[in-house]
Amino acid sequence: MCGRYALARGSSEIQLAFGFTETEALAPEAEAPRAWPPREELDPDYNISPGKYAYAVLGRAPGEPDTGQAGPRHLATLRWGLVPSWAKDAAVGYRMINARAETIAERPAFRAAFARRRCLLPADAYYEWQLLHASGEARPGTSPATDPRHRERKARTRKRPFAVRYADGAPLALAGIFERWRNPELPEEDPAAWLWSFAVVTTQAAPELAHIHERMPVVVGEQDWEVWLDPEAAPDDLFSVLDSTPAADFTVYEVGPEVNAVRNNGPRLLAPAGAESEGGSATLF
Repeated sequence: MCGRYALARGSSEIQLAFGFTETEALAPEAEAPRAWPPREELDPDYNISPGKYAYAVLGRAPGEPDTGQAGPRHLATLRWGLVPSWAKDAAVGYRMINARAETIAERPAFRAAFARRRCLLPADAYYEWQLLHASGEARPGTSPATDPRHRERKARTRKRPFAVRYADGAPLALAGIFERWRNPELPEEDPAAWLWSFAVVTTQAAPELAHIHERMPVVVGEQDWEVWLDPEAAPDDLFSVLDSTPAADFTVYEVGPEVNAVRNNGPRLLAPAGAESEGGSATLF
C-alpha cells in the first residue's frame, strides 16, 4: 500500500522536472473548480497523508484541443482519498486512498477514473513500513486488503519505516487516478461544492522491495508519462504501465520513527535513521 509520501519541490520545480512549457503550466480556460481541478501553491510537505492536498500532474482537459501531445499539460492540487462522483458523503475518501492495480478496471469506485482520469503524483520519496517482531525478526508489512490477519500482525509488532526514492534524486511520478464530487448541500456556484480527489495506484511489490512490504505504489517511468495521461490510451497499454515500475533505479533506506506520526514534518523525516548520531548513510537494497 501507500499511505505516506514526501514532496519538498514547489510548483515551478515540478513543472521543470515534468517538462511543462509556460503555456502548458497554466490552468485551462474553464469554470474551475467545477470543470477542472484548481491549483494552489503548497508548502513543502515531508509527511503527506490521506486527507491532505497534494500536487498532481494532469494531461489535457476535457474539450481542450488535441495537439498530439498526450503527456504533462497541467498542474493541479487534489485531496488524497478518492471520492467517487456517486458517493453520498465525502468521508468515503478516507477509505479510498489506494486503488489496487489488479482490480482497478473492475471496481465501481475506480473503473471510471482509471478509464479517463489518470494523473501523476510528484514525490521526492514515499514511505513504507516493515514489521519488526519482539524477537528482532523483520517481516514484510501487509495490507488489510490482502491479509485477513493484518490488524493482528500490526498490533503484535513494531513498525520500522523506510524511505524509497530514485537514487539520482529525480522526482518519482506515482500513478494516480482522480475524480470530481459535488457536495449536494451547497449551491453549484459555490467553489466549495466541488471536491477533486485522488487515489494512488498500488501493485505487488517488486523483488527489490518485497522485504519491506508486500505492496508498493506504481511509479511511472518518464517514458510512460504520455501513455498514462492520455485519456484515449488503450487498456492494454495502461496495464503495461502498471507492470513497469522502474524499481531497479530506486534506493531504499531506514528512516527515524518520527515519520510514524502525521503531526511531524520537516526535512529530518527523510534523513537516514541514525544519520545525526552515527554519521550514517542510505542503505541500498
